[in-house]
Amino acid sequence: MSILHNQISKKELKKNIFLKNESRLILSFYKYFHILEPKKFRDKIYKNFSQYNILGRVYVSYEGINAQISIPTCMYIKFKNFLYTFNPALNNLRINVRFNINNINVFWVLSVKVKKYIVNDGIKNPLFKFKNIGTYINASEVNLMLNDGKTIFIDMRNSYEYKIGHFPNAVEIQSKTFREQLKNVVKIMHYAKNKHIVMYCTGGIRCEKATSWMIFNGFKHVYHIEGGIIGYVNQAKKNKLPILFKGSNFVFDNRMKEKISKDVISSCKQCNQPSDDYVNCAFNLCHVLFIQCHNCQINFKNCCSFTCMKYI
Repeated sequence: MSILHNQISKKELKKNIFLKNESRLILSFYKYFHILEPKKFRDKIYKNFSQYNILGRVYVSYEGINAQISIPTCMYIKFKNFLYTFNPALNNLRINVRFNINNINVFWVLSVKVKKYIVNDGIKNPLFKFKNIGTYINASEVNLMLNDGKTIFIDMRNSYEYKIGHFPNAVEIQSKTFREQLKNVVKIMHYAKNKHIVMYCTGGIRCEKATSWMIFNGFKHVYHIEGGIIGYVNQAKKNKLPILFKGSNFVFDNRMKEKISKDVISSCKQCNQPSDDYVNCAFNLCHVLFIQCHNCQINFKNCCSFTCMKYI
C-alpha cells in the first residue's frame, strides 16, 4: 500500500522548495457537499494531489472540502480536469486562481486532514440546517451596492484580517474566531433584518455559511460575494472594473497578505506609522501576531516588545 502522508521533515521540505525555481499558481477552492467516508476521500485526495506536485492545506469532512494550495503552472489544466471529474459535486467547481507574481514560496508541504467541519461554526441549534444560502453577487453588482448608500456590507473575517483591508464602511464583527462572529452577528445586526445585507470573506467559505445562519435567524435580503475578496478582485480585473476594496487582503500562508490597493489603512504597533506588515514575535514563547513596520522590525529584532527582545 502506498504511503499516504508526508515522510520528510518540514525543514528539509522547506529547503527543497527554496532550491527550486519553478512558476507556481496559488489556488483556493471549497465545496459544501456530503462526503460519506471522509477518511477514504482524504486518502484519494492525498494520493492524487501528490502526483501533481501540489503543496498546501486541504481539509476534508462530512460537510465537504476546503483547500488552499499551490501547483506548478504547467500542471494546472491537467489538475483542473482531474478535480472536475473526481466527484460529481466538484464538476465545474469555482477555483480562485492567483498568480504568484513575486515567486514567493507559499507552501512547502502537502497536508490533507480529516476535520469535523471544514469551517468550525460553533452552531449548537439543532433546528439549523445548512441549506438556504444568500444570493451570490458578482463584482459589478458589488460596486453598485457599495455605491447605493443603502446596502450594508458585513465583513465575516477575524479582526486582524479586517484591520489591514476591507470594503469602505464595512461593518466589523469584532472577533478572533468565526465561531465568535456567528454568535455576535445576529445580535449586532438585529436592526437590519429587513435591509439589504452583503456578507463577504476571503474566498467565500465563511460567508456562505454565515448567510445561511442569517436567513435562519430571520434576515430577509442576504447576499454574498461570489468567490469572496479573491473572486471579486479577479473578476473586477478581468472586466476592467474599479476595485473598491481598500488596503491588503490577509492570507493564511507564508505571504501573510496580498496588496489590493495602494492604501495602507493600518499602523505599526510600536511606532504608529502606516504599515500593513504582519509578523509573529520572534520570541517563540510569545509568537503573537502583530503589525510591525520595516524600521521597527530592525529595531526590535522582529519582537513585539523590548521584553521579548531580551530573549533573542
